[in-house]
Amino acid sequence: MLPLFLLVPFVSLLILNMLRGRAARRIAFTLVSVVALGQIVAVLWPPARDLPATEPLSAFLALGLHSDSLSQVLLLSIGIVVMAAVAVGRATLSYDKHRVNFVSVLLLSLAAMNGTVLLSDMFSLYVFVEVTSVCSFTLVAFDRTRDSLEGAFKYLIVSVVATVLMLVSVGLLLLVAGGTSFDAVANALRNGGASPLARTAVAAFVCGLFVKGGVVPFHGWLPGAYSTAPPSASVLLAGIMTKVSGVYGLIRLTVSVFPPNAELNWVLLLAGAVSIAVGAFGALRQTDMKWLLSYSSISQVGYIVLGLGCGTPLGVAAAILHLFNHAIFKSLLFINAAAVEQRTGTTNMRLLGGLGSRMPTTSLTSTIAVLSTAGIPPFSGFWSKLVIVIALWQSQHYAYAAFAAMLSVVTLTYLLTMQRRVFFGKTAAHLLETREARLGLVLPEVALALVTTAVGVLFPWIVGTFLFPLGGIR
Repeated sequence: MLPLFLLVPFVSLLILNMLRGRAARRIAFTLVSVVALGQIVAVLWPPARDLPATEPLSAFLALGLHSDSLSQVLLLSIGIVVMAAVAVGRATLSYDKHRVNFVSVLLLSLAAMNGTVLLSDMFSLYVFVEVTSVCSFTLVAFDRTRDSLEGAFKYLIVSVVATVLMLVSVGLLLLVAGGTSFDAVANALRNGGASPLARTAVAAFVCGLFVKGGVVPFHGWLPGAYSTAPPSASVLLAGIMTKVSGVYGLIRLTVSVFPPNAELNWVLLLAGAVSIAVGAFGALRQTDMKWLLSYSSISQVGYIVLGLGCGTPLGVAAAILHLFNHAIFKSLLFINAAAVEQRTGTTNMRLLGGLGSRMPTTSLTSTIAVLSTAGIPPFSGFWSKLVIVIALWQSQHYAYAAFAAMLSVVTLTYLLTMQRRVFFGKTAAHLLETREARLGLVLPEVALALVTTAVGVLFPWIVGTFLFPLGGIR
């Protein structure tokens, strides 16, 4: 039942905080692991693929919950990334001080993200996006260091602007449509979408989602937030949280609410292309692993927005597929960075080198993630980027298709540079005693590497089973 995706994390949060001291610390990570694993199983379990749109419990709670292919992909992505973040948190957070607090925020984040992808109302979407954002601020500032507090403060200030834009948009849409449900807004925009009020509302909401998702030119907060957050929080933020609070909303509203609009598609294409370039060339200049991966996230979000801007079912399907792929390989790369930082005390690439022989599993899984991110076969990132290029070409956006293909070379350049500076070459003298990361980090590394490899190898089967239904958002 769909309400359980919200109620189970929330009830788990209450149970955890009703316990005290050692008991709460002992069960914290086990509890959230069980909840996240249950979510993964629920999404993949065959009967759950056709979840009903309305249910008695949903009606009783006055929640307009709805599940379709897009929702299920996001629920699966959320479950996988939360499991990875739990593993990293267990391996990196101190036992006494941070365990219960981190898991509490994680459970609240899980409930908020699930609500965001299941609700079918503009105002409710806004509310749950804001809850997700508040959890994001908390996670960035979790360590309470000067840098993390600064990163969280910048994120907060920029996000306030997005909050105002989205709330104003909801108010305008209420005036235009007489309601805020997706159906009511969609009907109103189809009938009177050319009115200045409706166009202003659409523009404001899209800009707000651009801010939440770190799309250029609203990306300034993202590198600082990702790089200063604790390792487990970085995995969660970069892997899924900002994608749910920003990119998901763009996809959902484009396919379910906003009518076909050439102007909106033009904005998405331009924003996507600029984000790809700014993120890629920004990453080339970085000397820190986390900062490089943060700029890489901006670039990869650009590919998602670019595919969405095609305005075709194939482009939508490609965007959703790349969102899932990005959740996997970017979470993996941030886990690799956490492993390196745990063993060496730094992510400054000028102080690293030759770790491949000392940390072979981390090196191998990082290589897989790098190749997937750059779009090298047979890994999953290759297929989603290829389908994005094909969708652009079929929709006659030839220049954008060529641009997307060429910028993949830049992606490969900065990621191979990172790989060479961290894992290849002669081991520096101060790193000779470095050992492989703890099992708590190695296991999620291997698991996510297997996922991105399996999705790539099984893609011919995935096309007919999942990709085309995604384009239709049935």
